[in-house]
Amino acid sequence: MKRCRVNTKRPETEPLPRKRRTVPLYVERASGSAAQLNELLSDGSGFYSLPTQHFNEVFPRIYIGNAFVAQNAMRLQKLGVTHVLNVAEGTSFMHVNTSAEFYSGTGITYHGIQANDTEHFNLSAFFQEGAEFIDKALAHNNGKVYVHCREGYSRSPTMVVAYLMLRHRMDARLAVATVRQRREIGPNDGFLRQLCRLHQQLAAEGRLDGDGGRPKTK
Repeated sequence: MKRCRVNTKRPETEPLPRKRRTVPLYVERASGSAAQLNELLSDGSGFYSLPTQHFNEVFPRIYIGNAFVAQNAMRLQKLGVTHVLNVAEGTSFMHVNTSAEFYSGTGITYHGIQANDTEHFNLSAFFQEGAEFIDKALAHNNGKVYVHCREGYSRSPTMVVAYLMLRHRMDARLAVATVRQRREIGPNDGFLRQLCRLHQQLAAEGRLDGDGGRPKTK
């Protein structure tokens, strides 16, 4: 479980900091996958960096970003984005209130998933749905997909990690490391456990390249 000393949420209109910001969090080093994957996300001292950019290309033609850019259709068009996957669809402060209508006339195809950023939310129920949408986006000539939540820190990175596991045969550790190398991310421990259950399922079905350390769920 991650706990933070200070408020990690940044207003969507606040300028990004010029330097990397880190926030101290304390990780309960329970045995199993959450601890293993958390080690990839932190700097080894229990510190987790907040995103320093509004968005990053974490895999060819796949971007992870925040609501600030998601709500700027003109900027998305300049990036060449053809599809938007909102993993935080909703009207509350912790969600992003966009829809297919929001992008009407822009040429951008939209798909929304109403996910909460809590350890108990079953985001894995939407892993296949999200992967299929990303697949469709990349199947287009020069298709680019912008996957976002509010901060581009927990929900949307989890969805992209699941996509890499489902479609590129990456084990959980490699998929997390691939995204983390290009963007500061911090999926909650519940999401990490769901990724490890996905790892176990795919490994049992022979759908992963290598055993990837076979992370456990407990």
